[in-house]
Amino acid sequence: MQHTVKAGETLWNTSEDYRIPFQSLLNANPGINPDIIYTGQLLTIPGFPSPETLPYSILVSLRDRTLTLRHLGQVQKVYPVAVGRMLHETPTGKYIIINKAPNPGGPYGTMWMSLSKKHYGIHGTNDPSSIGRDVSRGCIRMYNHDVEELARIIPIGTSVTITA
Repeated sequence: MQHTVKAGETLWNTSEDYRIPFQSLLNANPGINPDIIYTGQLLTIPGFPSPETLPYSILVSLRDRTLTLRHLGQVQKVYPVAVGRMLHETPTGKYIIINKAPNPGGPYGTMWMSLSKKHYGIHGTNDPSSIGRDVSRGCIRMYNHDVEELARIIPIGTSVTITA
């Protein structure tokens, strides 16, 4: 898959965001100077399918506090979510789902799906009354039964677009 470098990104934090070894990122991008990358540069991220080849995509609206699952471009389902609170806003942008972890414990409910941005994910909750509010530390919270359903449907590599 391809990643477009954003302002302020480095190869090191890109490897951390995708949870891949730094050397693997270097090996997948021969000829790149690790000390000089630029905004808009395309990097090959090894080990993930291109999101364009997958039938599903996700759109998260922070304003509406919804997560929309699309299949082949058509809305399949809209879920209510909780999003980041002031000083812990949910980051906008384009990401992918890089892994799934059932039963992560604690406030993460019954399922955790990591985004390709370190420390952020889509997960369940141990506080269902928080859904529909701006209360998280930047993650996207869902009802446990909803996040379990979503995790069963989408493959690793599914694109996630988060808009204000």
